[in-house]
Amino acid sequence: MGKEKAGIVFTLRAAASSDLEALLAIYAHHVRHGTASFELEPPTLEDFSGRFRTLQMARYPYILAVTDDGRVLGYAYAGPYRPRPAYRYTVEDSVYVAPEAAGKGVGGALLDRLIELADEQGYRKMVAVIGDSLQVASIALHAGRGFVFAGTVRGVGYKHGRWLDQVLMERDLGPGNLTPPDEGPNAPTLG
Repeated sequence: MGKEKAGIVFTLRAAASSDLEALLAIYAHHVRHGTASFELEPPTLEDFSGRFRTLQMARYPYILAVTDDGRVLGYAYAGPYRPRPAYRYTVEDSVYVAPEAAGKGVGGALLDRLIELADEQGYRKMVAVIGDSLQVASIALHAGRGFVFAGTVRGVGYKHGRWLDQVLMERDLGPGNLTPPDEGPNAPTLG
């Protein structure tokens, strides 16, 4: 399904191991130049591939936006919010967009589809852990998709010569916490 946003035509699809170099290039840019990630150095391709495989084996959604000519514009995935079993119905989202695609609707399209996929998989809550309270675009992106402010942890990270806050936002999926979760064979599990 092709989408056109701000003059960019792209398709959303599941990420594959053949995409990892392009995804890592986007992530490495954000690690080096931004505060969306609290990593100080980009991971190696081997480490990044291991992270991808871990999420893929646990069946978490991992998607990307790609142009017709194969240029990756961004990616998004859901992963475990915390490792203990009681958290198994809650996921944390991550969205990274290539610098040239920022502000052109790619992040919104990715997050919309990620929410749909996590909902379809039976998750009940999505949490955004936004690195740095100055990430106003990320905060607005999430607020525009029904996330509400859950709190700020002040000065929890130090990067680029300054202390960084962490903003927490949350969004219910499906019935949220209004009904007990499905404990059947398709219920979310921890990888």
